[in-house]
Amino acid sequence: MEKFAEQGYHVLAPGRSELDLLDKGSIAAYVSELKGNVDVLINNAGVNALGRVGEINFRDAEQLVDVNFWAAVHLTNGVAPVMRVNNYGRIVNISSIWSVVTKEGRAMYASSKAAINAFTRTVAVEYAPYNVMVNAIAPGYVDTELTKINNTPEQIESIRRSLPVHRLAEPSELAEVIYFFASERNTFVTGQTIVADGGYSIV
Repeated sequence: MEKFAEQGYHVLAPGRSELDLLDKGSIAAYVSELKGNVDVLINNAGVNALGRVGEINFRDAEQLVDVNFWAAVHLTNGVAPVMRVNNYGRIVNISSIWSVVTKEGRAMYASSKAAINAFTRTVAVEYAPYNVMVNAIAPGYVDTELTKINNTPEQIESIRRSLPVHRLAEPSELAEVIYFFASERNTFVTGQTIVADGGYSIV
């Protein structure tokens, strides 16, 4: 968000009181109230509830899919037609490394992010004739609170040592990647899921 603001974008980052991603009516109301053109949409919300198959809490799993996948679908469905009329738009969906590789306990999270990848490809095909570039970014381990919640300090240190770059990503590094795909500089890349994982998935 800061990267875009620094570059002169008018950034909207609604809180839950303004946009409840578990409520389809809230999403529809938010989209209908947007004023002016929407040039860029970044679907960045996500939850990562761990659970092994056979022990899935389906209430939690359904909410996970609602936030990670359906919210992005509803927002894109509302915004993309405006971009088509304007003959310009950039959509970036935040996926995850777990959409292309896997780890125990992440069946529902990985499935929701794999669905984002597939959705990205289809929207890209449908909207490419209207100068709307649609891509997904699949981050690996990032130094965030969510990573610290899902991993012990010992696990994080083990992860750090296992990565070819020997460190976790800084959020600002991913912001640079996202910014390129959401900017006017991206004139030709669409329908891609860009893995940004410090080499995790290649070793």
